[in-house]
Amino acid sequence: MPYVVTRSCCADASCVLACPVNCIHPAPGEPGFGTTEMLYVDPRTCVDCGACTTACPVDALKPHTALTEGELPFLELNASYYKENPHTDRAPMYVVPGQRALPAGELSVAVVGAGPAGLFAADELLRHPGVRVTVLDRLPTPYGLARAGVAPDHQDTKQVTELFRAIESQAGFRYRLGVEVGADLTHDDLLREHHAVIYAVGAATDKRLGIEGEELAGSVSATEFVAWYNGHPDRADDAYPFDTERAVVIGNGNVALDVARILTADPEVLARTDISDRALAALRASKVREVVLLGRRGPAQAAFTVPELLALRALKDVDVRVEGWPEDLAPDATEKTRLLWELAGRTPVEGRRRIVLRFLASPVRLLGEGSVEALEFTSTELYTDGDGTVRARRTGAPQSLETGLVLRSVGYRARPVPGLPFDEDSATVPHERGRVRPGVYVAGWIKRGATGYIGTNKTCAQETVESLLDDFAAGLLSRPEQRGGVAVDGLGLDAWLAIDREERAAGEAQDRPRVKLTDAESLHRVANAAPAARG
Repeated sequence: MPYVVTRSCCADASCVLACPVNCIHPAPGEPGFGTTEMLYVDPRTCVDCGACTTACPVDALKPHTALTEGELPFLELNASYYKENPHTDRAPMYVVPGQRALPAGELSVAVVGAGPAGLFAADELLRHPGVRVTVLDRLPTPYGLARAGVAPDHQDTKQVTELFRAIESQAGFRYRLGVEVGADLTHDDLLREHHAVIYAVGAATDKRLGIEGEELAGSVSATEFVAWYNGHPDRADDAYPFDTERAVVIGNGNVALDVARILTADPEVLARTDISDRALAALRASKVREVVLLGRRGPAQAAFTVPELLALRALKDVDVRVEGWPEDLAPDATEKTRLLWELAGRTPVEGRRRIVLRFLASPVRLLGEGSVEALEFTSTELYTDGDGTVRARRTGAPQSLETGLVLRSVGYRARPVPGLPFDEDSATVPHERGRVRPGVYVAGWIKRGATGYIGTNKTCAQETVESLLDDFAAGLLSRPEQRGGVAVDGLGLDAWLAIDREERAAGEAQDRPRVKLTDAESLHRVANAAPAARG
C-alpha cells in the first residue's frame, strides 16, 4: 500500500483535491465526510504519486515505507475501510464548488470566535469576491482549541494552524483580538457595522458529574486542566495536587486519553513540545504513577477514536491495562475492541507508570475532608433501551480508589450567547442550517454541540455560509449603518504575528516548536509593540 493516513486528520479535503485518481475517501459530498474519525487511502487505486502528502497541511499522510512501528496498524485500518465502503461509484476527481454570483455591493460579516469553526467560516466566505470578514476573539491569540486544546505531544495535529495562517493572510480578512462581545461591545454594535454575524464561540465549560463531593479540592475539570498545560492565559495561575500517586479521570473520550498521557509522560519528552513552562515544572515534580480512566459503559462504547487508541498503544515507557471486560463481548467485535483486547493481554512491566482503562464503572461520590482522598464507584451492567441505545446501570457493592486528584472529562458544554435563543438540554443555539434568523448565524460547537473533530468544522461552516449567502442574495440582510469600528478596535493580524514570532524565536532557542506566552500582560506587551498592532 503506497500511502497511508496515520491519524485523525483535519479533513479539509486538500488531499482529496490533490489526488489525481480520487483514491481518498470519504470525500466532500460523500456520506461520512466530516464525521468519520479520519480519511482513508484506497490501497487498490493509489498510484504512489505523493500528491496527497504534499497537499496535507498536517502531515497525516505517509508512504508505507516511512511508517513507524506504532503507525503500522494504520495500514490495515486504511485498507479495512474499503471492505465496508468500496466506493465503486467513484468520480474521476473531486469537483471544487463554484463561486457565488453575489449581488452588487460589498458583503461585510463579523465572525465571533477565532477557533477552527470561525476560521473555516471566514475561509468559506472569502472564497467569494467582494466579501470582507472581521474575526473577533476575547483572547489576544487566535486558533481556539487548536492552540489551547490539542495535547502538546500531538504536535503533528497542531500543524493545522499552518492552514489557518493561510486563511488569515487572505485579502478581506481582519482580526479584532482581545475584544469580548458582550463586554467590550455588543451584538447590536456588530450588526450596525456588518451585514451579518456568525457566532463560532465553541463550548467553553464542561459538563458536571452531579455526585456528592464534586466540589472538594482536587476535583477538577479536565477542560481547565487541558487549558492549563497548554498555556491558556485564563488558567495561568492554576495549581493541581500532584502529590498523589494515583489520579482518576472520569470519562474515556479523546480528551481523557490526552490527560492520561500527559500525566504519565516523561517530562523530558514534554520538554521538547510547546507545553506551558509552568505546567512542565509542575509535572517534573509530580508523584503521579497511575492514571485510572473510568467509563460507565463497555469497551465497544468507548468514546475515544481508534487513532488515539493506537497512539496510547504505541507508548514505550507506560503500561496500559484494560479492566472491566463484558463477558458477552467478543474481542474482535470492532477494530477498537480488538486493539483493547490486545492491550488487556499485555504483561505489565515493574516500575513503569501505568494507565488503566477501567470499563463498566460508575462514580458514586468523592470522599475526603476538605480535599479529595478517595473516589467511590460501583460496577455497571449494560442494557439496551427502547431506542436501541446501549446504556449502563449501577450494580454491585461500592468500591473505593484512593486518590487525591479526580478529573471529570465527560464532555464540553457551551454557554448561552447574550441576545440569542439557547437550548439548555443540548447546550446549543437553535438554528436551521446555521441560520438563527436572517443576519445572525452559528457554526461549530455552539451550533451542533461538542461533537466531531477539527475537520468537522469545515463542513459545518460551509452549511452556515450557504445559508448566509442565500439570505444576502434574497435581500434579507440589513446594510451596515457605520464603518470603522466602535469603542474597542482590538488587536490586528500584525499583533498576532508579533506574538507568534516571539514564541517561535524563544522555542528555537530551546529546540522546541514555541515557548508560549501564557499571561495576558506578556501577550499584550508583545502585541502592542508590533507596528500597526491595532486592528
